[in-house]
Amino acid sequence: MNRTESSASDHPTPDRTPAGHDSAHLTIRPPTLADGGEMWRVARDSGSLDLNSSYSYLLLADHFSDTCRIALLGDDVVGFVTGYLLPRDPSRYFLWQVAVDERARGHRVAGRLVDSVLDEVPGVESLATTVTADNASSRRVFQRLADDRGATLTERSGFEAHHFPDGHEAEPLLVIDGLGRR
Repeated sequence: MNRTESSASDHPTPDRTPAGHDSAHLTIRPPTLADGGEMWRVARDSGSLDLNSSYSYLLLADHFSDTCRIALLGDDVVGFVTGYLLPRDPSRYFLWQVAVDERARGHRVAGRLVDSVLDEVPGVESLATTVTADNASSRRVFQRLADDRGATLTERSGFEAHHFPDGHEAEPLLVIDGLGRR
């Protein structure tokens, strides 16, 4: 598992990626403002993620860098996770988006990004995120995360289809409790 430093200006220790990328190094670190555009590109190219404005990725990379991470192969951003601590419950991390570029898929990059946030942001005891019912790959990531950490994953009502003004399908809330026990 990759451990990074808590500051974006520090130089994290790279990890070797699994077979097929033997010579490539995967580095996980907090984003900087300069990374926001590449985060937007990864989201756009994912083909399945709701694409937010480029401005929102710049804000996340700049204002929320403590609770977001990027994955790099060499100098290329190949993944990111965005999220924040809930203002009413700072022990709960709300994961907004996680995306991995096609070049890095199949190597637990999404899980490693989330692990990095959970391991480095102090006081996080639970994670919440919304995931559509048909997004099996994301659901597997969160189930594996819960299993690996001996935590409990439950599904609750989240954003119902009628909450969205644009015909978006419902996004149930997944909650992983017991993260502080690791």
